[in-house]
Amino acid sequence: MKKISLFVLFALIIAVPAAAQQTPEGRKAPGTNPNNPDVPKGAPVERIKNFNTEGAYVKVALNAYSFTKPLNDYIKGRTGADPMTLFDLIDFCALHKIDALDATGYFFVGHPDVPTDEYIYKVKKYAFRKGVDFSGTGIANNFANPDPEARRKDVQRVKDWVDVASKLGAPVLRVFSGPVPKGYENKWDEVAQWVVECMKEVADYGQLRGVMIGVQNHGDMMATGEQTVKILEAVNHPWFGLILDTGYFHTEDPYKDMEMSLPYAINWQVKESALGKDSMVPLDLDKIMKMVRKVNYRGYLPVETLSTPGRPYNPFTLVPEFVGKVRGAIEKEFGK
Repeated sequence: MKKISLFVLFALIIAVPAAAQQTPEGRKAPGTNPNNPDVPKGAPVERIKNFNTEGAYVKVALNAYSFTKPLNDYIKGRTGADPMTLFDLIDFCALHKIDALDATGYFFVGHPDVPTDEYIYKVKKYAFRKGVDFSGTGIANNFANPDPEARRKDVQRVKDWVDVASKLGAPVLRVFSGPVPKGYENKWDEVAQWVVECMKEVADYGQLRGVMIGVQNHGDMMATGEQTVKILEAVNHPWFGLILDTGYFHTEDPYKDMEMSLPYAINWQVKESALGKDSMVPLDLDKIMKMVRKVNYRGYLPVETLSTPGRPYNPFTLVPEFVGKVRGAIEKEFGK
């Protein structure tokens, strides 16, 4: 009798942990059994509750390039200037209740070299304490350079800044395709192959570091919606997407090019005009918000103001004014 009781007790001891690993549906909980082929290590995103998050939801961010002169005054140590630091810009965002900052790499101390970890973490901590997120960061590169060695160096530079973005907590690094090189005006497809090859390599690295690579259409190799889509589809990487610049499709109807590129957008650059930095024709923000809703975009809408010929440029007043217009368009389309 004792032998039978001991056997039953032993069976219960084994059975209880196994039962604890069962979900209400009767399947094993993720990660509890390393030998379960249905739940491998590094399991993919798994949704059990299936909450409906399909609707668009956006918040406003600020691209640091709006303050390029005062930030460069500080970085380059210009005398007789009115300098501004990244810490000042974080304060500006906090003051105007701007949710996040797209902290362009040009304005980090030490640029074009990679900043020290100490500096990155000081910026990160300061922003956290001020309640300001980082919607991304970005650097300059040229993957359309005919020189393979120059492209290789730029690939490495992008990788270095992927590491910066990861340490900073920025979810996306903004890069460029590069301008059409001289002598290759009628060889777009050939140059695009170089661009795609480089983008695939940096996207692979971004995946390793948990940072998405976003290529910004900038009137370069991606001057039209068609060119933009070709490059995005050729790269075809889960950690790669488009940073949709509303002011850099140099076509007769830039809104049509934006529509074409919409499905690939993982972030934005919302400019004051769809016709480029020299135009005073205002961006149709109502139309932009309808595009945002159309693709159920969820995330930040970084705004960027630029110096325009014939207009005194003071970002300290222009940025809050434009942010107010963007917020008004958001409220009109999505409500408070």
